[in-house]
Amino acid sequence: MAKYLLLKHYRGAPAPVNDVPMDQWSPQEVSAHVQYMNDFAARLEKTGEFVDGQALAPEGAWVRYDGEGRPPVTDGPFAETKDLIAGWMIIDVDSYERAVELAGELSAAPGAGGRPIHEWLEVRPFLAAPPTITE
Repeated sequence: MAKYLLLKHYRGAPAPVNDVPMDQWSPQEVSAHVQYMNDFAARLEKTGEFVDGQALAPEGAWVRYDGEGRPPVTDGPFAETKDLIAGWMIIDVDSYERAVELAGELSAAPGAGGRPIHEWLEVRPFLAAPPTITE
């Protein structure tokens, strides 16, 4: 089994087919989307493929260490919009092909008008070991 991170972006990815921002959806459309996500996760829990997942608020800041005794440096209050992550799901599957299959299914969550979003999801494998450095 290999773990993969499925990333949902607010902005920065290619536009989804149903490209209506969530803040313009009705409460029923938001509820249907969240229910789809919960049902998807519950199904993967039964197969042992679900690890964790969360939705994230659009607010955030970049933070970095700025030296001993100095406060952290922030750039914000917001990260660049192209880098905002809307949410994520961690799956543990047998193959990259299965990760892609599940990401494709997840991208069909309903959006405005109850139609599938067909949003782009980023599929990222977790490192199983530190990278090997060759000289």
